[in-house]
Amino acid sequence: MGASTNEFGETLRSWRDRLQPEELGLPTAPHRRARGLNRKELGRLAGMSPDYLVQLEQGRAKAPSVQVLGALARALRLTEAERAHLFRLADQPAPDDRQISAALPHSVRRLVEQLSASPAAVYDVRWNPVAWNVMWAAAISDPLTRPVRERNMAWRALLGLPTHVVRTAAEQRQVEEAIVADLRSSSGRYPSDPGLAELITDLLEASPRFRSLWSARHVGVYDQEHKTIDHPELGVLEIDCDILTTHRNDLRVVVYTAAPGSASAKALDELSATLNGRPLIDGPHLRGAG
Repeated sequence: MGASTNEFGETLRSWRDRLQPEELGLPTAPHRRARGLNRKELGRLAGMSPDYLVQLEQGRAKAPSVQVLGALARALRLTEAERAHLFRLADQPAPDDRQISAALPHSVRRLVEQLSASPAAVYDVRWNPVAWNVMWAAAISDPLTRPVRERNMAWRALLGLPTHVVRTAAEQRQVEEAIVADLRSSSGRYPSDPGLAELITDLLEASPRFRSLWSARHVGVYDQEHKTIDHPELGVLEIDCDILTTHRNDLRVVVYTAAPGSASAKALDELSATLNGRPLIDGPHLRGAG
């Protein structure tokens, strides 16, 4: 475990000390003095001997396996961040078996609701829409008017489906490259997510352009774009698209704004005035859709 040996042992002891046996359904003696779990109790939970735990905490057991680290993380009830930290201290890559969640935190919901003057939506890591405000539905589109697969932003971009966004050929190539690089990055973070794997498989089958870009193995983030939107009622809108990613579950908050004082800003302001007070549109049935 190299230079992290002492830190690994001290961290393991501190996590052991913060848990009480009764929290985990273990029997305790009436006059117990020890703080937290002792090594025998942790060993019972993790399926390893107390002697081996002594070696780990004292730095005498070198390079604990991924299986040992995973068992310790489960027994100690570590959070995702703590689990990753444990693996780093042991000089082991943490296996990533996380599944993508589209659960919408109240704070993110509130943010999108309060952006009443701007089109705003929330997408999951697969680029499926989770929720959107009425400005989004009116100025951009209502995802519920499309078949489930065609609501996916990556699918629409790589299959060339109809859109009100006007791009040059060069701009379209740049967007496709950015989205594919973003999906490549997400697949590295969520290698076991079945929905993401299904989306990528379907794109590989359906889009030669995606196959070409995917084989390049570029990794990146799709986080902003200037868009020209030819809206059937509002006319041509010049809009900046900014994409903010939440730390905990990688939800993407997509917000469209126009330069203050511009004709596009005026058009959005007028649209917002007609929609004032209407609620956020939630798409819970979209969650998990590949």
